[in-house]
Amino acid sequence: MKKQKLSHYLVRYWYFYAIAIFCMAVQIVLDMLSPQVTKRIIDDVLGKGQSEIFPGLLLIIFVVGAGRCVAGYWKEFLFDCTGFRIGVDFRRNLFLHIQGLGADYFDRTNTGELMSRLKDDVDKISNAAGYVGMLMIEVTLHTCIVLTCMFRMSRRLFVIPLVAMPFIGIMAVLLERRLDKTYSDISEENAVLNTVAQENLSGVHTVKAFAREKFEIQKFLSHNKRYYELNMSQSKALVRYQPIFKMMTYLLPMGALVCGGIFVIDESMTLGTLGAFAEYCTNIVWPMEMLGWLLNEMAAAVASNKKVQKIYSQEPSIKEIKEPVPLPEIRGKVEFDHVVWKMGGKNILKDVSFVLPEGKTLGIMGETGSGKTSIIQLLQRFFNVTEGEIRLDGVPIQKLSLYTLRSAIAPVMQEVFLFSDTISSNVSLGCEGKIDDMTIQESLEKACAWEFVAHLEEEKETVIGERGVGLSGGQKQRISMARAFVRKAPILVLDDATSALDTETERQIQKNLSQMKGKTKIIIGHRISSVCGADEILVLEDGKVTERGTHKSLLEKKGYYYRTYQAQYGDALSDSGRKGDGERCRSI
Repeated sequence: MKKQKLSHYLVRYWYFYAIAIFCMAVQIVLDMLSPQVTKRIIDDVLGKGQSEIFPGLLLIIFVVGAGRCVAGYWKEFLFDCTGFRIGVDFRRNLFLHIQGLGADYFDRTNTGELMSRLKDDVDKISNAAGYVGMLMIEVTLHTCIVLTCMFRMSRRLFVIPLVAMPFIGIMAVLLERRLDKTYSDISEENAVLNTVAQENLSGVHTVKAFAREKFEIQKFLSHNKRYYELNMSQSKALVRYQPIFKMMTYLLPMGALVCGGIFVIDESMTLGTLGAFAEYCTNIVWPMEMLGWLLNEMAAAVASNKKVQKIYSQEPSIKEIKEPVPLPEIRGKVEFDHVVWKMGGKNILKDVSFVLPEGKTLGIMGETGSGKTSIIQLLQRFFNVTEGEIRLDGVPIQKLSLYTLRSAIAPVMQEVFLFSDTISSNVSLGCEGKIDDMTIQESLEKACAWEFVAHLEEEKETVIGERGVGLSGGQKQRISMARAFVRKAPILVLDDATSALDTETERQIQKNLSQMKGKTKIIIGHRISSVCGADEILVLEDGKVTERGTHKSLLEKKGYYYRTYQAQYGDALSDSGRKGDGERCRSI
C-alpha cells in the first residue's frame, strides 16, 4: 500500500468540508450582525426614540439566533462526521499496511507500540481532521471578520486589538514549540507503557511461576512515573502560559471600554458604536482563549501523524508479484534447490536441497537453532531466500501469489496461537463460511480433540480465552492440528506439533496422519517417533543437511539420528521393543 498522507483524506472529503465551512461562514456572519443590532437599539431606539423600529430589531435578533443554531448544528455535525470517517479510513489503511509488512518487521517492533499507533495516534489525527480542525478554521475566520468589522467601526479603537493580537500570537507559538517535543515524548512513553502492560498480562502465568511480580510491578511503575512526569511537564507549560492568555482576554474589552468611553464623552463616538465595539471585543475573546489549547491539540496530532507516517515508510520485505503464475490445481510437490538464507549477517540455512514428491512425507530433525523452522518460514515466504530457489509443483514460489502459496499449506506451528473465540471459530480459521459443523467435528476427531471438547458445556461452541487460556498445552496443540486438518490443503506442515502430547495420543494421531492419502507432509520433530516413518528424513546441524535417508538407513550410519534414537529408547532395547518401534514407524 502506498504511503497515505493526511492530505489524501482531506481531499477525499472536500465536499463535506465545503458545506461545513459554508455553514460556519453563515454562523459567523450572523454573529457579526448582533453588535450592529445592538448599535441600532442604543443609538436609534434609546438615543433617538425611534421605538417603531424596535419590534423589527427584536425579530432580527430572533432570526439571527435561530440561524446561528441551524448553521452551527450542521457545521459541527459535518466536521465531526468527516473527522470520524477519516479516522476509520486512516485506521483501516494503517492496519492493512501493517498486515502487509514482513515477519521481520514484527520481530523488531513491539506490539504495544503498534497498538498505540493504531488507537491513540489515529484518534488524535481524527480529532485534528474533525472538531479541532473545525475550531482552528472557525477561530481564523471569526478573528479576521471581527477585526474587519472593528476596523470599519472605529480605526482608533482598532489599535487596541491590533497591538494585542501579535503578542498573543507570539505567546501561542512559543507554547506550541515548548509542547511539541513533550507531546512526542508522551506518545512514545504511552507506546512503551502499553507494551509493558501487554507483555506482562500476556505472560502473567510465567511472571507468577517465577515469583517475578515485584520486579514487573516496579518495571511498570517506573514507566508509569515517567508518563506522569511528561504529563506534568505539559501541564506546567500550560499553567505558565494560560494565565497570560486569560489576562489579555480581560484587558482587551476593558481597554476598549476605557478608551471608547473617552471618545463618547468628547462626542467623537456614539454610545451605540462603543457598545457594538465592546461586543466585538467580547466576540474576539473566545478565539484568543482557545488558541493555546488548539495549538496544543494540533501539535499532538502532528506528532502522532509523524509516528504513523514512520510506519507507512516501512516497505514490506515480501511483495506480491504483479502477474503471478496461476496454479489451478496444486499437487503438493516441494523442491528446495541449493537454498541459502542469511539474516542479520548470520547464515541460517546453508545449501539446503531436497525434493519432496506429492503425497510423500518428509521428516526433519536437528538440534534447537539448527534451522528446522526456517525451512517452513521460507516455504511460506515469510522471508525470501538469499540464494537458491524454492519451487512448488515446479514453479518458483516467488512467481506465485502469496494467497495461492499460503492457502496450499496447512501449518501446525510450534507456538500455538488461539483467538479469544469459540473452538469452532478457531478450528475454521481461514475457512469461515466454507465448512459445516460436521467437517469441524471430524477434524477435531482426527486431532484427538473431540474427546475433551465433547465434555465441555457448550462443546465446540465453548469460548476459550486469548492464546487458549483455560486449555492445557496438549489440548491447544490438538485444536491447532484440527485447524490444519480442516483446511484440506495439499501440504500439511507439523512443526514439533506433538511435543505436549502423551505417547498414546501421539500414536493415535500418527495413525490418523497415515490415513491421509495423497497429502504431502513435512514433519519437524525432536522425537524419533514423530519422523521415523517418513519417506525421507533430513538431519540439520548448524543450517546444513548433515544426514538424510530413511529411518533404517540413518540408524545404520551411526550419526546424530542414531545417537538421538539411543538417547530416547536406550542402549538395551529388546528385540520386541525394536520391532514395536519399527511397526509404529511403518504405520505413519
